[in-house]
Amino acid sequence: MHKERKLVRAIPAILLAIVIVIGAGASAKEPVLEIEEVVTRYTSAGNGAGPLWCYGSTVIARIGDDVYLSVIETGNDVPLLCNTRWQLWHRSNEQSWKIAQHEQQFRQREPCPIGAFQNGTVFLSVNPSTEPPGTKYGPCIPQILEFEAGDLTGQFKVNKPVWAEGAYFTDHSYRGFSADGANNELLLVNINAKTSEQFVSYRDRNSKWRQKGKITFAVRACYPQVALKNKSAHILAIGDIVEPNEDWRKLKLEKLNRAWDYVFRRLFYAYTPDIEHVPFKESVEIDSVEKTGGHITNLDLYVDESGVVHVLYLKRPHQYAFLRDKYFPGQPMTIHLEYMVIKEGKVFSHRTLAETPPEGKKGLEPSYARFYVDSQGDLYVIAAGTMKRDQRDTFGNFLARLDKQGRTLEFHRINLKHPFRTFFTNTPRGGSKPCDTIDLFGIADDNPNLRYARIRLE
Repeated sequence: MHKERKLVRAIPAILLAIVIVIGAGASAKEPVLEIEEVVTRYTSAGNGAGPLWCYGSTVIARIGDDVYLSVIETGNDVPLLCNTRWQLWHRSNEQSWKIAQHEQQFRQREPCPIGAFQNGTVFLSVNPSTEPPGTKYGPCIPQILEFEAGDLTGQFKVNKPVWAEGAYFTDHSYRGFSADGANNELLLVNINAKTSEQFVSYRDRNSKWRQKGKITFAVRACYPQVALKNKSAHILAIGDIVEPNEDWRKLKLEKLNRAWDYVFRRLFYAYTPDIEHVPFKESVEIDSVEKTGGHITNLDLYVDESGVVHVLYLKRPHQYAFLRDKYFPGQPMTIHLEYMVIKEGKVFSHRTLAETPPEGKKGLEPSYARFYVDSQGDLYVIAAGTMKRDQRDTFGNFLARLDKQGRTLEFHRINLKHPFRTFFTNTPRGGSKPCDTIDLFGIADDNPNLRYARIRLE
C-alpha cells in the first residue's frame, strides 16, 4: 500500500520554454464551427450522478470520420440508486446521431465512459448493480463492453477486469477509464467503497487483463483523470471528504442550511513509467487550497510523445464569500485556470493561464476547460468562461494554442450559439487519435438538452 507524500518541486531556473502560450505564431490554426446540434434530452435520475458526472473520463470518441457517444437514460419509475441504462450513439459525416444499441435493463447509477482503438473497436466502461432495483450503495461488478465499430448493433463482448484481492465495488464507483488507441491497451481504476483505495486493472495489447494493485492517497480521492500511453500510466484525482474544519462546518451549515458538506481542496497525482512491470509510485499532492477553504476542480491530463505530463485544473482560493469574509477578510474571490507540467513524477513548471481580472480590467474569468491535441501534436486549451471587457461580460467558449516559445497568452472565441458550460472532448485519453476535428459534447444554456458541436481547425 502506497502512502501519499508531499511533492518536492524540481523546477529548473530556466524552464526551457515549456511555458505555454496561445495563438501566437503564424502557424496557429483557427476554429471553424461545422455542426452545432442537440443529441438528446436528459431526465434527471435523482441519484446524485448526472450525465456528466464521470467528468474525469470522456464519453465521446472518434475513429476516422465516425464519432461514438455514451449517454445515460433514466428509467421511468425505476427506484434509486441504479435507475439508468447506457445508450451507445453513433454519428458519421453522412448520418446524424442514432442510437446503435442500449442496455436492456436499468442497472447503472453513473454515466458509462467510452474508449476506442483506432483499429475499429469501441469500449464502454459499465458498472451494473448485482442487487434488486431500489438497492442503495449495493455491490456492483465493473465490466468493459467491447463493440466492433463496423457492427455496433451486433453482439458485444463482455470483458471482466481482474482486480487485486480485497476489491469491493458499489454503485459509487468513482472510476477512471483510459484507452491507448494506438497500442490497443486499456486501463481501469475503481474505488474500494470500504477503504477508498483506487484498485487498478490493465488490459495489455494481447487482450489479457491483469490486476495492478491499488493506489492509496492521503485522503479519499475521486473523479480521476486516467491516461495510458506507451505503457506509462497516470492518475490525477481530487480529494473528496467531509469538511475537516469543525468551525467552518458549523458556519456553512448555518449559511447554507444543508448537511451535505464534502470539500474538494487537495489535488493528487500518481504514476508508473511502465504499468506492465513497475508498480505505481507513491502518490503525491501537487496543489492544495486547504488552508484558505478553497475549491479545486481537476480538469484534464495529457501525456505527450516525450512522456511529459500536462495537467489542467481550476483553483478557487476561497469557495464561499461568507467564509472568506469571516476568516480571510480583504482577500479577493477569484478563480484561476492552472496549467502544470510534470516530468518523471516531479512538477517541472506551473503557471496560471487565466484568472478573474481585477475590477475594471479586461480578461477571461474561466469556469471550465479541457486540453485538445491537433494532427501536428500541438496542444490547445478549450475553455468556458466569461470574457470581461469595457463593462461588458460575455460568456462563451474559447480556444487557445499552447506554444513553447513563452509568449503572451490569448484566447479566441468559438462562435457557438449555445456555448458549453461543461463538456467532454475526443481526447487521446479515450483512444481518439489527435486530429484537426474537435468533438464537443456537454451541457449549454438550454439544459436538459445534451449538445454536440464539431469544430475544424484550419
